[in-house]
Amino acid sequence: MTDKKDKTKEPKAGAPKKADSRGPKDAAKSAAAKPKAQAKEVKKEAAAKPGPSLPAVPPRLRDKYRQDAVPALMKEFSYKNTMQAPRIVKVVLNVGMGEAITNAKALDHAVEELATITGQRPVVTRARKSIATFKLREGMPIGCTVTLRRERMYEFLDRFISAALPRIRDFKGISSKSFDGRGNYSIGIKEQIIFPEIDIDKVESIHGLDIAIVTTAKTDEEGRALLGY
Repeated sequence: MTDKKDKTKEPKAGAPKKADSRGPKDAAKSAAAKPKAQAKEVKKEAAAKPGPSLPAVPPRLRDKYRQDAVPALMKEFSYKNTMQAPRIVKVVLNVGMGEAITNAKALDHAVEELATITGQRPVVTRARKSIATFKLREGMPIGCTVTLRRERMYEFLDRFISAALPRIRDFKGISSKSFDGRGNYSIGIKEQIIFPEIDIDKVESIHGLDIAIVTTAKTDEEGRALLGY
């Protein structure tokens, strides 16, 4: 039997090579695309490698609580375990804006100012029931609130005690009778402009706010001793 002939044709000796079907423009585009692709790969590699992270500065009041307050509280109240020592759980800031009933922009400014003071976005509070005397309807926005915990809580308290309270007019200290009987402390501020973060030139209206410091203390005596440090 005869072998089948190979159908593929071999180029003849001395025949000219087939020219590239791509034109000069296509060749230029492919040449220009290579550096771009290489640059993208370099960017991906750089993004994959994490840069040097800066060490986080621990809150000053948290360190003071652990180093000074806890040993002193354990000695004063004869605690057997450090976990028995009272601590601050959260700080709640609340702004009530009765003006928001007739002026919605007043509440918007209050939300922005509270966010500037705390570094956290506030939650808008709404009326729980309708009051015809005040033209108040159920569900109407009447204020805003923020709850701070952990690092932000300590940082806010540090700024509040060190920078904001001394700016109150005729400041003579804070009352020691503002405890609720369970070791929690509340204080009312008449003007939000005592906080250095507020730009007085951008303030639309002066309003107050309430600050509640919630602790794990079981009595006012323990709460007073905790906040005294």
